[in-house]
Order: sequence, then C-alpha cells, then structure tokens
Amino acid sequence: MPFATTKDGLKLYFEETGAGIPVLFIHEFGGDHRDWEPQMQYFGNIYRCISYAARGYPPSDVPTELADYSQELAVTDAITILDHLKIKSAHIIGLSMGGFTAVHMGLEYSERCNSLCVAGCGYGAEKKYEEYFKGVSLEVAKNFEEKGAREFAKIYSLGASRVQFQNKNPRGWLEFAQRLAEHSSQGSAFTMRGVQARRPSLYDLEEELKSMSVPTLIVNGDEDDHCLQVGLYLKKVIPASGLLVLPKTGHTLNLEVPEVFNRALSEFLTLVSNEKWLPRDPRANPEQVMRTD
Repeated sequence: MPFATTKDGLKLYFEETGAGIPVLFIHEFGGDHRDWEPQMQYFGNIYRCISYAARGYPPSDVPTELADYSQELAVTDAITILDHLKIKSAHIIGLSMGGFTAVHMGLEYSERCNSLCVAGCGYGAEKKYEEYFKGVSLEVAKNFEEKGAREFAKIYSLGASRVQFQNKNPRGWLEFAQRLAEHSSQGSAFTMRGVQARRPSLYDLEEELKSMSVPTLIVNGDEDDHCLQVGLYLKKVIPASGLLVLPKTGHTLNLEVPEVFNRALSEFLTLVSNEKWLPRDPRANPEQVMRTD
C-alpha cells in the first residue's frame, strides 16, 4: 500500500490514477479517500488524480493525542502528499473539512495551488453559530467515543444536509453510511475536537482572503444551509472566485450529484488551464444597480 510520511512521522495512505496535470482531492469529515471514487474515475483519463486518507482515517495512521490534530497539520499533510509525489503544484479539490484545508492551502501555499475548488465549506464559520458549532462538535466527538463509529454513523449520516442524498440515491447514500461506520472511532473523535472545533472562522481571515489570487470555484448545495451564506461571503472576498449553487442538494455534493459536479469542475479546470478564469472585472461594481452616465 502506498504511504507518504509526515514530518511528525505519521503515515498517510494515498491512491492515484491517470497522468497529466495533478489534481489533489481532500475529503470531508464524514467521508474518506474512497468518497472521491466518482471523480477519480471521471478525471483520471485526463489528469493525474490523487486522493488520500487524512490522519485519523485508516489506513492512514491514527494518532492518539489531541495535539496531533489541527487545521495547520491538515494543511501540512496535504503538502506532504504533494512533496512525496514530487508534485510542484496541483489543482486542489476539497469538500467540507477538505474545503477548509483547500482555502488554507491557497492562503499559505499559493505557489502549490493551480486552483481551488471549495465545496460544501462553511460549518462553524458563521459567527452567529460559532459557539454552537464548537459545542455540537464536542458532543459529536463524545458520541464517536461512547457509541463507536459503527453505531453513531447511523445517526450522523442522517444529518439535515445529508438526507437529500438518501432521498435521491438510497443505495449511494447507504454506501456512504457504511464507509462512515468503518472509520476509526478514536480518529473521528480527535479530528472533531482538534480540527473541526478549533479551526478559525473564515470571517476572521477576510483580509488574507481578499489578497489571495488563486482561481477558486465555490460550490454549495442550496439545502446545505450553514454553507450557503459562507459561500456567498467567499465569493465576495476572493478576487478570482465563482460561486455555483446546486438546486435541491445537500452537503455530500460530489456523491449526491456526481455528473453535475464533475461537469462543473471540468469546465472550471479547463478555464483555469487556459487562463480564462480571471479576477472580477472592476467594472462589475457590486454597489451599482444600473449605470446612469
């Protein structure tokens, strides 16, 4: 099995397929590297596609100390994968927790990012819900520890922004829920406490985001309520960004509507490769309603 070793000595499992411009897929909290399979298959005939299991997600190592989990470490782990594969830069595609990592990579390692796709990103960022999110994150971590992933997956997989997937594709949703049940209970608990509950709000990074030049596609489902406003905020502050909202769609975008997601992502990557995804035209003044002179 292929592994990359982090600076703190952990092994990260990865998979790759195809050849060409590299594309790195970073999974969400409730998923793992396997949840990118529809994209690995679709884009693997054109790009060099890589997915990996984050620390705490077998077959990657599962550290047993809270200090070994953080947003900063999540970013350096993604860089570790690129370094191990001797990839100078790549398109970075992240969902939810992976979307936060993609944003931070754009801020801290812009030279390593050809572009960013930030999908389903926003949980805990809203200032109004910041404390609530931290509290419920700790409760989720406790449930993973006390009930175990196999039992708690039955509850977590039926969250308000995941039932859309179940309604559209019961078999696909069941596969997602079964993979979640296979996660490390300890790794999930530490990830929730160390990464989810402690990462900075994107609203606190506004000045940095305004100066980030990496081409960025933001994708949200219109029933993924706690990502919608954050997606609109990111569109407003990231100069070379575009926002795609998918109708009647929840959080697990790439699995729930893979054809739509893949098509939109493909067009975005093509535009970036041809230098056609540019910062917003300054004439498109958001304060203007109609021009009068």
